[in-house]
Amino acid sequence: MRGVNKVMLIGNLGKDPDVQHLEGNIAVAKFPLATTETFKDRTGKLVSQTEWHNVVLWRGLADLAQKFLHKSSLVYIEGRLRTRSWDDKDGHRKFATEVVGENLIMLEKRIDSGGTSGDGGHIEGMGGSDMPLGDPSESLPF
Repeated sequence: MRGVNKVMLIGNLGKDPDVQHLEGNIAVAKFPLATTETFKDRTGKLVSQTEWHNVVLWRGLADLAQKFLHKSSLVYIEGRLRTRSWDDKDGHRKFATEVVGENLIMLEKRIDSGGTSGDGGHIEGMGGSDMPLGDPSESLPF
């Protein structure tokens, strides 16, 4: 039997994407993404719980993230989990779990160069495209 490694998140960027270019001019973007769940506790009080996720985008998605995303941008990210490990300077084993994004949908309105409000954009795959959507929620798989 084969396993499934699939992650779907809707959240806000915690900071502007940090984009670096590796050997061969391969772009990689990294940024923290906050997802917040709200629920009522036993007393009926509304409680918010925020989780932070480390997101990594490669190649074309990284370039598009650098161009269009900024701190607090609302996005839908679809991808997979990847855990890496390394030894720190003291020889202790460290681990980091990241979401490697494969699809990205910008969920907020943006202003185009003509000064009018445009719909969110949909970016998929490694090369990506920036296609306007009528209603970004129509593209979500749930």
